[in-house]
Amino acid sequence: MPESSIVELRRYTLHPGQRDTLIELFDREFVETQETAGMRVIGQFRDLDDANRFVWLRGFADMAARAAGLDAFYGGPVWQTHRDAANATMVDSDDVLLLRPAWLGAGIDSDTPARATPGSTAQPAGLLDVSVFPLRAPASDELLALCRDMFSPLLRQHGAQRTGWYVTEHSPNNFPRLPVREDGPVLVGLAMFDHMTAFNAFLRSGAWARQAQPLLAPWLACPANGLRLVPTARSALHA
Repeated sequence: MPESSIVELRRYTLHPGQRDTLIELFDREFVETQETAGMRVIGQFRDLDDANRFVWLRGFADMAARAAGLDAFYGGPVWQTHRDAANATMVDSDDVLLLRPAWLGAGIDSDTPARATPGSTAQPAGLLDVSVFPLRAPASDELLALCRDMFSPLLRQHGAQRTGWYVTEHSPNNFPRLPVREDGPVLVGLAMFDHMTAFNAFLRSGAWARQAQPLLAPWLACPANGLRLVPTARSALHA
């Protein structure tokens, strides 16, 4: 399956104690119904460092497909039936980055594992490390070459089984009913580890701090924001 050429990184802040309520509803009602509308539900996750945060990735073939798919889903019967229950769990759903693969083949969703069948509750393996790097200017070819030729091999050498790199998609938001952030360009790196032990071993190695951070520093507008995510039962993106 080809990578999605447009991806949303969606970070929701939820009311206390409501994350599992939203995940159960999402995994049951909002996966196949979005994909039937022409979108790809790449993965949905619990944030290990914030019990009230739900994070998910949604992909599209292009911007035109995004507008058509979102209109079909949010105007369709499943969302109309369940939107009040979903919205009742949320404090904020506007922390959304509109992205594209940093180069052809940089996407993380071109060869995802099989998604569990509806009704599954078993926790799949995997720890997804997401780093959002705010940039001084849109990512240059030199920066992307570092990501492709140095940073990805470094991550794989230290246990990452899958990596992905994305940059800001600068096309106007063509579904303004759902806001996206417009506060500057970003580079987003994703690395899937088999489990927390493998990720912690990567951190203890110090390889990223020694070999990557000094090279990234000149491009950064401010420090990166990191997320440690574990997949829900029906996330397609898992170890």
